[in-house]
Amino acid sequence: MVRIKDIALKAKVSSATVSRILNEDESLSVAGETRQRVIHIAEELGYQTVAKRRKSRRQKQRTQPLIGVLSCLSPDQERQDPYFSSIRKGIEKECFEQEIFITNSIHLGSFQEHILRELDGVIVIGRVHDEAVTHISGRLEHAVFINHSPDPQAYDSIGIDFEAASRQAIDHLFNLGYKRLGYIGGQEKEHTLKDGQSIRRTIEDKRLTVFLKSAAPQPEHVLVGEYSMREGYRLMKKAIAQGHLPDAFFIASDSMAIGALKALQEAGLQVPRDTAIVSFNGIEESEFASTPLTTVKVYTEEMGRTGVKLLLDRLNGRTLPHRVTLPTTLIVRQSCGCPAKEVT
Repeated sequence: MVRIKDIALKAKVSSATVSRILNEDESLSVAGETRQRVIHIAEELGYQTVAKRRKSRRQKQRTQPLIGVLSCLSPDQERQDPYFSSIRKGIEKECFEQEIFITNSIHLGSFQEHILRELDGVIVIGRVHDEAVTHISGRLEHAVFINHSPDPQAYDSIGIDFEAASRQAIDHLFNLGYKRLGYIGGQEKEHTLKDGQSIRRTIEDKRLTVFLKSAAPQPEHVLVGEYSMREGYRLMKKAIAQGHLPDAFFIASDSMAIGALKALQEAGLQVPRDTAIVSFNGIEESEFASTPLTTVKVYTEEMGRTGVKLLLDRLNGRTLPHRVTLPTTLIVRQSCGCPAKEVT
């Protein structure tokens, strides 16, 4: 049986150094050449670390894969965002039906590399920067990305066509005869890792991009903050204070639209009489808002379920990456000013 001492003698370093290198102790300061020499000698002699032997035994003993879910949001942020919490619900439901257990629920802000090494695959929820993608994929062979497609040539991903969905909402308002449109939305964020910390960067939001191209709005009618109900309320109050409300608003999330409705109600304004609204996401609460919302329905729960299916397919041997784009549906209710119906 090969011992650490045997490797240390051949590599001309201490046994402690060999142990820390083979167990991937990142706090160890050692030359890259020395690290590679130790690893090469260990492989040459057929040595396996305790962690690798344990993992090998676990793999022989179990029949179900070990799956992790990595969220770009903190637990509180995820709970407060119906869009992302619905994706997780879909993952959990599909895992339950497949009789698979989610071994680890990981948040990027408390990311620990050793957790990934124990998994067979991971489902990533949210937009992550290329640096973070490389960080994750370099430690784990199988990863599926939901609501983001970092590289369709390499990774499985599930998402929607934000541009087409936004155009559908805006065209609906124009087709109803509204001419002056306003926009309320948040800032799209991309997440990355730097020195072990989660960093958020503001990136392009396709909903806003499409709106600016399609509606040619007055600058004062474009209001951007953060994606939350409270911000929707604040931004609509700002729009009211400016006077001369647009004929209608495209609001980039249902949560923001619900906040905006409250601001309008407090000001004694009615929807759709004083201004109409079409929002985005299709969360359950949109149907029960003070004025039921016309909204673009995103099938978030199905996104989660599809993520599980793609990952299992990968674990079963598929090598060609798949990029799945789910459809959206325009659900027409009272807030836009026309009879309720669904438009696909």
